[in-house]
Amino acid sequence: MKKTAVLILVLLIACGALGGCLGGGSTIKIGVVAELTGKIPVVGRSCKNAAGLAAKEINDAGVIELGGKKFKLELVVEDSASKPEKAASVTEKLIKDDNVVAVVGPNSSGNAIPAAGVAERSKVLLITPWSTDPKTTLDAKTGKPGKYVFRACFTDVFEGQVLGKFARQSLGAGKAAVLFDVSSDVLKSQSEQFRKSFEENGGRVVAFETYRAGDKDFIPQFTSIKAAEPDIIFLPSYYTDVPVQVRQAQGLGITAPFLGSDAWSTEEIIKLCGKDCEGFFLCNHYSAQSPNPLTKKFVDAYKAEYGKAPDDVAALTYDSFGLLREALEGAGVVGREAVRDSFAQITGYRGVTGDMRFTPGSGDPAKGAVIMQIRNGKFNWYADALP
Repeated sequence: MKKTAVLILVLLIACGALGGCLGGGSTIKIGVVAELTGKIPVVGRSCKNAAGLAAKEINDAGVIELGGKKFKLELVVEDSASKPEKAASVTEKLIKDDNVVAVVGPNSSGNAIPAAGVAERSKVLLITPWSTDPKTTLDAKTGKPGKYVFRACFTDVFEGQVLGKFARQSLGAGKAAVLFDVSSDVLKSQSEQFRKSFEENGGRVVAFETYRAGDKDFIPQFTSIKAAEPDIIFLPSYYTDVPVQVRQAQGLGITAPFLGSDAWSTEEIIKLCGKDCEGFFLCNHYSAQSPNPLTKKFVDAYKAEYGKAPDDVAALTYDSFGLLREALEGAGVVGREAVRDSFAQITGYRGVTGDMRFTPGSGDPAKGAVIMQIRNGKFNWYADALP
């Protein structure tokens, strides 16, 4: 056999053993899928910014050393345009054409679930920073936990428990109304989990109203809600919809306060809603006001790089890269299967969004949440909620 043929054969055997020769040279390619255009562009921008900061810090430190060789991260960023089919197609492109070792994103559950399906079928690690829908990390065919998809955030089940208990016990609400986008699985899930928790804590949901994405007139729903006389209204809408919904409700004379989910979590909502949302509460993944030294360091670095405080999507993306870095270093080689297996061995991680605990066989971390209040034009920490 000629020397060239022997060399090719050796390389092929080595690549197979490592789960694929990826990245090329001294570079490890990481895919990022973010909602840069479409309905929630602030979410995508935060994800892209934090990914860039994390990669820059890792590369400046030069600490990813595999087999005695130092590697730098190369980001390949794709826009999902906040469309499920686009999220799936760009994820497939990253895996097949760009040969990425792993994918971070998408963020919204509507985009993350189809992308996760692609990753699972392709046997490539995917970490979603912000997708809270329980189905994201499950195999679509079996309904059991997938092997290749993980998240850095809590799930809707935990968020619903937190919000229902907070509304009933901390705010003293006896009657609650709910308005949600029935065409969004994650917002529907949050609403159902809130109702379950609120009623388990002794409250009563007196109105459970729905709308569909793209609707602009919510007067019929709020007319029904007003007639039910709730003490509080749970509104798990994305930040782009909240202002018009709140103003229509207040225009009907509704004075009950609103309670939001993590769909409210970007401070863009304060710019859009202004004083109409003053005093309202929401559940979030972290607080930029946290005294945690890791959080403070991240917030300062993000502000220095981008001129503003990071929201929860940015913090969760940064933690996703922290987890990925641990997986890469633990793998010891640049291979998809090796990196996935290394990630699955992570049982605990201390991040800027708090401590995470992973149970073997699950892609969902056990972690805490925070309750924030919109006060004086800012998100202000109000309370912690631990699992």
